[in-house]
Amino acid sequence: MDRTFIVGDIHGDIDALETLMSRLPELDIGDTLVFLGDYLDRGPASAEVVEAIRVRIPEQVDAKVVALRGNHEDAWLQVIDEGWPGFVLPPNNGCRQCLRSFRPEIEPREENILLLTGSFFPPDVVQWMRSLPYFYEDSQGIYVHAGLSRIDGRWPHPSEVENPRELLWVRSQDFFANYDGKPIVVGHTVTRTLPPDLDKFTPEDPDDMFWAGKGAYAIDTGAGKGGFLTALELPAGNVYESR
Repeated sequence: MDRTFIVGDIHGDIDALETLMSRLPELDIGDTLVFLGDYLDRGPASAEVVEAIRVRIPEQVDAKVVALRGNHEDAWLQVIDEGWPGFVLPPNNGCRQCLRSFRPEIEPREENILLLTGSFFPPDVVQWMRSLPYFYEDSQGIYVHAGLSRIDGRWPHPSEVENPRELLWVRSQDFFANYDGKPIVVGHTVTRTLPPDLDKFTPEDPDDMFWAGKGAYAIDTGAGKGGFLTALELPAGNVYESR
């Protein structure tokens, strides 16, 4: 049976990405490798992660590679198009680390104007970010960066969501607690922040951060912000980690 491997938020952690990729089984032409977005910010190597996702990994593996848009890619596009100081200036968003990864030669006194405009990104990277889809679906499941909101008492298919940006930004406890449709794998919300009473953590491993609800699987385990990187294999349910 064809396999789908879904990788959570990387956030500039190239070491975690390389470690995780080395732990996946050999991928063949029938497999699909899905990245859930948030390749940028926080970690020290946003440029290297983008190069790996855009070029190196698709050249190295036989599997189909799908890179989705995350809210951080979406936010940078808003910065480039219309400005968003509220995103780039707070230190917790890690935007300065992204700038320094792409332009390590820039003096600190010159950083703010580049941050406020996003003009440090190479044009081909901006074009790539604009091309990233909001979701992907195959026979195994549905893959979106953040999740779904219930509308009129039902869970819409991602293609039915009027504003697809919601798929990148929503954080809904209702989704994690009650969604029970076709399996959906998401990142965006770090799993340690999800209520333990909703999950199916592996009871024999109290340090396990993989989260599974009725129909939702969350795999942002904090790469680039002190955690590690996680991948889920469907339909087998195998979990791979960079730690």
